[in-house]
Amino acid sequence: MVASTLFVLLLASAPALLVSADVTPDVPGPGAVYKQGQNCEIHWQGDAVSTTAWKNMAIELMTGDNFQMVHLTTVAQDQDGTVDGKFEYPCPEVTPNSAIYFYQFSAPNAPDLTWTTRFTIAGADGSTTPPTESTQPGTNAPIPWGTGALKDPSKGTPPPSFAASGSGSASQSAPVSTGPLASPSTPASSASGSDSGSNSGSNTGSNTGSNTPSDTSSSRPVVTTSRTSTGQAGNVSPSQSGSNDNSTTSAAGNNNAALGPVRPDGAVAVLVGSALTFAFLL
Repeated sequence: MVASTLFVLLLASAPALLVSADVTPDVPGPGAVYKQGQNCEIHWQGDAVSTTAWKNMAIELMTGDNFQMVHLTTVAQDQDGTVDGKFEYPCPEVTPNSAIYFYQFSAPNAPDLTWTTRFTIAGADGSTTPPTESTQPGTNAPIPWGTGALKDPSKGTPPPSFAASGSGSASQSAPVSTGPLASPSTPASSASGSDSGSNSGSNTGSNTGSNTPSDTSSSRPVVTTSRTSTGQAGNVSPSQSGSNDNSTTSAAGNNNAALGPVRPDGAVAVLVGSALTFAFLL
């Protein structure tokens, strides 16, 4: 009787695990390097719960530390974050060519932000420089970072309108903004709902189940955070545990990754399995 009651209670609590699902960036992963002028590639796992929250998703190229994230340009808009997807565009010319860049994902109806790991945008000849900073400000977490910029800021696209008015990304008027931005330009190409395709001249690496910035060998801000109107992400808590192996696919397995949002299907499966085992033993 006790086992049956407990089993029912555990099943009843399962829907609560489904509330916090978000888009989960996969690529670029730890150690990813893209040459400017060649294709930059972005992959994500769609929100497994809501069919509306991550519609009209925007993706911004960012730089900076875990607490003062700097918007460089919006690379994609009107993406469908409710399904697995992929987006490619020509890598912009940036300075410096270092592992200090990452993508921020946001949507008008999504309360949270998510990020990729930090990755490198190399020169056309493959040249790179190390991040200028080795630890995060305030916390001294050993997560390398730096602040980059577009070589030609006039080619940048401003943050999406909904982000500028209330998201965690920096707007043009925010103190962490990088300078003048031109009118929006159309990204080169996009494809939603597919994980196929190749990335010429890149070394992407997989980072399944992770979100937030990080560096080629050690970095990342928080996994998700509620939007704020201060021009930066709120409640950021970087991760610094794990190894630096670029082949690692788990977000918890390298310094680049903060813990990613729980995939609800897996969480519910574990919960139900545990309940059944407990009931059987009793």
